[in-house]
Amino acid sequence: MDFKTNKPIYQQIVDFCFSKILTREWTAGERIVSVRELSTQLAVNSRTVLKAYEYLQAEDIIYPERGMGFYLSKDAMKKVMKIQKKEFFENQLADLFSIMDLLGISIDEITERYNKLKNSSS
Repeated sequence: MDFKTNKPIYQQIVDFCFSKILTREWTAGERIVSVRELSTQLAVNSRTVLKAYEYLQAEDIIYPERGMGFYLSKDAMKKVMKIQKKEFFENQLADLFSIMDLLGISIDEITERYNKLKNSSS
């Protein structure tokens, strides 16, 4: 987690969970770590982890099984991608465009660099 950010800790935990989902460390239908386990792992209060899990539950990314813990929804990946894309376009891209403008970087330069990086990683 990145404690240097302005995001509340519970939102950083949500982002941590999103990362686990997007990297397929957590897979659909499987039980995820308990609130207690994650609070110990991240060294945060369990109520803060619970708040993050409540958010994930409200977004239908995880669901509880009585007495068994929380499980990842079958379409969690799609839902996380939708949320993350919205965040990217509304926040990060605007910041990136501001920096590009300050540095005089054109969209063509970005496209060229993007294509080079994409081709070198293939």
